[in-house]
Amino acid sequence: MPLFGAPGYVRTKALERPKLGPLLPVIDAILEVDKTAPPKQRHTAKRIFERQRDEYGFAGGYTVVKDYVRLARTRSREVFVPLAHPLGHAQVDFGECVGVIGGVRMKLHVFCFDLPHSDACFIKAYAAETTEAFLDGHVSAFAFFGGVPLSILYDNLKIAVAKIVDDGERCRTQAFTELVSHFLFDDRFGRPGKGNDKGKVEGLVKFMRLNKFDLLAGVEAAWPAAFRRLRRLAVDDPGGRACLTSAFSRDAMTKA
Repeated sequence: MPLFGAPGYVRTKALERPKLGPLLPVIDAILEVDKTAPPKQRHTAKRIFERQRDEYGFAGGYTVVKDYVRLARTRSREVFVPLAHPLGHAQVDFGECVGVIGGVRMKLHVFCFDLPHSDACFIKAYAAETTEAFLDGHVSAFAFFGGVPLSILYDNLKIAVAKIVDDGERCRTQAFTELVSHFLFDDRFGRPGKGNDKGKVEGLVKFMRLNKFDLLAGVEAAWPAAFRRLRRLAVDDPGGRACLTSAFSRDAMTKA
């Protein structure tokens, strides 16, 4: 009887697949395309096997195809590493929520600005997610904090990105180009469809959605009050702005 924990067989060379080998590039191409396909439209190992059999005359068994597909997907699985947030860098996103302003229930489009290093934040609500709101949100945040971050991370929102070319470079919209040129910060963009690239501001958006905004004045008169309340809502401190500016002072910023 072998001893418990004794070393077993260790493979010293790659497994040979004489029948499947010529078709491995075909399987790899299918798996690569699947990465950008909706989850329900991606190939199962069985479907890949059937395609190799029907389209390429594969005469081997299902098991060898299934094992290769499993190993290939494991190798390409996304690896997550702990994030570090250096001084002076920000994240921006828009979120939606439903609020009651002057007794009127309405959808609010909320500009969210987060400084991950210090956890300072700024939020401001608009009636629509427009270019004007996007630009005004930046100007308001810079004025509130008294400075401009070294860089800002965005997702690929159409207000800022006109298109993504083949090499992944973003072509900015004219309005966003003028904003960046005026305030001289570096713009950065997350991977398409990957919200975890800017998890701090995503968390701020989620927090904002969980809170109810209810102001009792007339709708028009209530908007300025709504802005003030939204700016301070994400800070657990009665002083609101004092807490934000104190936290913000730990971030390295340029003056607006």
